[in-house]
Amino acid sequence: MESQIPINIPARVRMISAVLLVAFGLIGAAAEGAARRPNILFLFADDMRADTIAAHGNPHIRTPNVDRLAAAGFSFHGNYVFGGNNGAVCVPSRAMLMSGKTWFHIDAPTLAGTKLLPELLGEQGYATFGTGKWHNGQASWLRAFQRGKTILFGGMSDHTKVPVRDLGADGRLTAERTGERFSSELFADSAIEFIRGQQGAKPFFAYVAFTAPHDPRQPPLRYREEYYRSLPPLPANFLPQLPFDNGMMKDLRDENLGAWPRTEAMIRDQLAEYYGLITHMDEQIGRILAALRQSGQADNTIILFAADNGLALGGHGLLGKQSVFEHSMRTPLIIAGPGIPAGGSTKAFTYLLDLFPTLCDVLAITRPPGLEGESLRPLWEGKQARVRDSVFLPFLDLQRAVRDDRWKLIAYPKIGHLQMFDLRTDPHETINLIDRPEHAVHVARLQQVMRQWQAKVGDPLKLPTENHPPARVELTGRARVPDAWQPDWIVKKYFDAPIVPAQQSEGSRVAP
Repeated sequence: MESQIPINIPARVRMISAVLLVAFGLIGAAAEGAARRPNILFLFADDMRADTIAAHGNPHIRTPNVDRLAAAGFSFHGNYVFGGNNGAVCVPSRAMLMSGKTWFHIDAPTLAGTKLLPELLGEQGYATFGTGKWHNGQASWLRAFQRGKTILFGGMSDHTKVPVRDLGADGRLTAERTGERFSSELFADSAIEFIRGQQGAKPFFAYVAFTAPHDPRQPPLRYREEYYRSLPPLPANFLPQLPFDNGMMKDLRDENLGAWPRTEAMIRDQLAEYYGLITHMDEQIGRILAALRQSGQADNTIILFAADNGLALGGHGLLGKQSVFEHSMRTPLIIAGPGIPAGGSTKAFTYLLDLFPTLCDVLAITRPPGLEGESLRPLWEGKQARVRDSVFLPFLDLQRAVRDDRWKLIAYPKIGHLQMFDLRTDPHETINLIDRPEHAVHVARLQQVMRQWQAKVGDPLKLPTENHPPARVELTGRARVPDAWQPDWIVKKYFDAPIVPAQQSEGSRVAP
């Protein structure tokens, strides 16, 4: 039977029909392309030092699941957070991660007016899910994620009493409730539930933001007892106290978690508790990865493991993250998945904020304007040895640091103090070379590099050009008050009485 449609269709109608067919075709192609893209599983730790992974060279800690990720993927040993504009470094750190911009160009507390990584992925056809810590406000979280469960809006809590909210079916956050399990287990449960519910219609982005190993350093009993039996060694740069005021020592919550002066017994016990939190979190990561394998989607999932900042824990006589020393600014970073070479690594300088443009590159998504990070893909593909020649670490208006492959310069503008370290011979930053004439050329060069970085990111802070030896401070016996989140046993152990060592283990000690 011949068609009854007239062959003399008006040209305008034919043109509109063609446009609609092309449009529908493009929409279908885009949806099909998104479906072929890999899933993203982002495992994010809180206050985890870069040197707390067994596979990365720490023989005193047990991290078998992160070790397996390192063996299956690519490790970035020169990864940093780009300083911060808040004593709670996790606020700007997470804001920079999610925006791909430095803290000079974003509203770090709220992320208002900034395109976020999961928000962009959602626009590209991804199912986006978040659980755990979000320290940048509810409005930005709601913009970023389509689904979520057990979300902590804030910086910290007792790990056994986490105040959480869920995203309801109506797109609104439910009333706050107290989580029924230990924090790492709680967030892992929610991630596993989400992964098991995915049917493969869309690729997913699952963001699992643990609150471990952030204090309170209260791992379940058997995990801390494991490390009490063989106490971790002191940091190689252990001091009873930093001898000058870096602007973040007096009455700071993080520094108040231990008495001044720091003692070997106190630091090693806190390290045992910190390591216990990491090992417990590692086991929950193992559960998530097992669920991913069981779902049949592991081979098409890119897995990222990172942390928001480091921690001193006795290094330089400090406990917190509010310094630009390596122990506080360096963070672990591992990427594994399809197209990522197994067992590879680099010492190239990278930032957490590089992950946004990296995923745009890998997923063939046009990067939003204004991103300040670099794609890390050329590093694991062997096309580039580095993506930058130096690292700039700006912290509030109190500290600035810049480093290259060997040398590091730190400036303290408020007190006019300068430090310079040869990281090749002194990786723990213990010998200040600033006043040695033979190193003047390196000081001048790094000062110029720092000025270049300031101009690049829009940092107007005036820095000292000559070193002024700082006044010595003495905090011995300074009164401390515990915050509301510390459990009773920690208050009794570290605030109410002198510490009684869990165990003296001479064989595992390292000299200061």
